[in-house]
Amino acid sequence: MDIALLIIGFLFCVLGVVGSFLPVLPGPFTSWIGLLILHFTDAITENWTFLGVTLAISIVVWALDYIVPAMGTKQFGGTKYGMIGSSLGLIVGIMYMGPFGIVIGPFAGAFIGELIKDSSESSKALKAAFGSFIGFLAGTFLKFIVSIGFLIFYFIKISENWERLF
Repeated sequence: MDIALLIIGFLFCVLGVVGSFLPVLPGPFTSWIGLLILHFTDAITENWTFLGVTLAISIVVWALDYIVPAMGTKQFGGTKYGMIGSSLGLIVGIMYMGPFGIVIGPFAGAFIGELIKDSSESSKALKAAFGSFIGFLAGTFLKFIVSIGFLIFYFIKISENWERLF
């Protein structure tokens, strides 16, 4: 049973890393579930402090993921149209362009959203799109770093309890 839990926990941690780039999956929280599953094994003792701190980190990063792109857009003069366009552009970009859509989609979506609001100000729309893009990249990078950190914690916990597991 422990081996099955190890595999499932590992899959959740890897899915969390992938989820850092996909808007549908909450990356750090999914990785945290992998850590939680790891602690359900008989070989690894439950460490509620560790799980509580990592859960708090994943919740803070989840909240920041919504705040950081909005801050980037507002910092560069964008509006809600740009923020909504950025999110829609990300989804459409992933569906039709694959990995390149992750980069191009939010920028194009924010630009189009700002143009819909005020088509006469293309330079302002471009500036807001750039801010949305920078905010998206910052949020994605933060989620990725935390998810990788949780994956590293996963391997550390396994290495500390290797003899008890196998």
